[in-house]
Amino acid sequence: MPDPSAAHKIIKSLHTARISGDLPGMVRLFSEKGQFQILGASADKPIAIQTVDIVGFKPWLAMLVKVFRVNNYELLTLTTEWPRVVAHWRADIYSKVTGVSVATELVDIAEVDGERILSYTEFFAPR
Repeated sequence: MPDPSAAHKIIKSLHTARISGDLPGMVRLFSEKGQFQILGASADKPIAIQTVDIVGFKPWLAMLVKVFRVNNYELLTLTTEWPRVVAHWRADIYSKVTGVSVATELVDIAEVDGERILSYTEFFAPR
């Protein structure tokens, strides 16, 4: 079994890139044939995004960076059961469109191969 610290490093790098708005930094962490989905509830409606391969989900990553800013990030837990890593975190998600900031609870479940994210699911809900 590979060292769980490699999986932790990938997720921490993803969060760092997301917080800083670094789209290329986010993209380089995903496998080209990976799976990507985000499921949750915004302030007024449910959201579900599901796509496969980097061509399909790069525009969604770009949208995350363009529309939302992550403030007051706090990583609560980071657990690995190889090859899966689960991150529970919270942040204030600021919409650059509406000007509203929402305190949000998030859980990321990722499957990694040691260097890249093969599948990624993010669940989120306002707290």
